[in-house]
Amino acid sequence: MQRDNIKCWLTDMDGVLMHENEALPGALELIVKWQKANIPYLILTNNSIHTSRDLAAMLSFAGLEVPETALWTSSLATAEFLKKQRPSGGSAFVIGEAGILTALHEAGFIITNNNPEFVVVGDTRNYSFQAISEAVQLVNQGARFILTNPDATVPTASGVLPATGAIAALITKATGKKPYVVGKPNPIMFRTALNQIGAHSEVTAMIGDRMDTDISAGMEAGLHTILVLSGITDYDEVDKYPYRPDEIIKGVFELI
Repeated sequence: MQRDNIKCWLTDMDGVLMHENEALPGALELIVKWQKANIPYLILTNNSIHTSRDLAAMLSFAGLEVPETALWTSSLATAEFLKKQRPSGGSAFVIGEAGILTALHEAGFIITNNNPEFVVVGDTRNYSFQAISEAVQLVNQGARFILTNPDATVPTASGVLPATGAIAALITKATGKKPYVVGKPNPIMFRTALNQIGAHSEVTAMIGDRMDTDISAGMEAGLHTILVLSGITDYDEVDKYPYRPDEIIKGVFELI
């Protein structure tokens, strides 16, 4: 697919549009370009802590005015996935924060530790031994184990911190049960996003800064993939993978 044939866009947020709460070069101009031309787009993130409203406010503080409907999180994708599993509503024990709790409530789920159908683990800065122990017991009792995203660590100003994937590893080690992971690189994250904007994979591009999530999942979902070098990946890193993105650019400013 040639870039001129692209009619819809999906893009990662951190490392593509933002870095440490500041807009990256070209991010504002690209979003304005899409909005003025009424081009369908969604900003994707594996972060399940925040609601889409929270993220829209964070972007606004950085000078990027984006409606909350243009944000698609792993929490929203997880809730959408579980809603299809239980259309009339279900129950879940949740380790997480506002993002996943709000999404599940809006999908009709009851949050409970009383014989839940699912154990859902998302991002939080307040993991507790008690909650993890309860999750282990519930999974052992038959609750289905769901993970919002596989990220084992998250970078912060004070250094790398353990994230969802690391906590899930504790539960897996204790139960022998592996979770079903909804967020990137599972292509379901992209398919649910495409459904949100009524887009077809054949005319949609994915912009990301990670080969192992953004580019891998975008490729598997049949999208045109564009790797930006404004995040964690450099040219040397690309050569370590058996696949390549359709395009490699320095940053989104090259798309304006």
